[in-house]
Amino acid sequence: MEPIIPMEYYLVVSSIMFFAGIYGFITRKNLIAILISVELVLTSTDINFVVFNRFLFPGELEGMFFTLFSIGISAAETAVAIAIIINIYRNLKNVETRNLKNLKD
Repeated sequence: MEPIIPMEYYLVVSSIMFFAGIYGFITRKNLIAILISVELVLTSTDINFVVFNRFLFPGELEGMFFTLFSIGISAAETAVAIAIIINIYRNLKNVETRNLKNLKD
């Protein structure tokens, strides 16, 4: 059975998410916004895993397993990052990247 939506559409959405994540990571000063940008990049790679699995190997599930593994790693990374950001907020009362130099003192 031929998929209804062509692969290029998924790849365009994934590319837009990836570049939006990169742009947000480079331009944002807030640690939460940077974390959200990293999650956008990781989600775009998850979309690629699923799309390439679906279109290149329709009967196999390796792409789905890689995606589930990547989602689990993303959840663990987010939990650790939020814990670090909460500790930074407790010390500095701010989560801006320019204030992180104050942690050295």
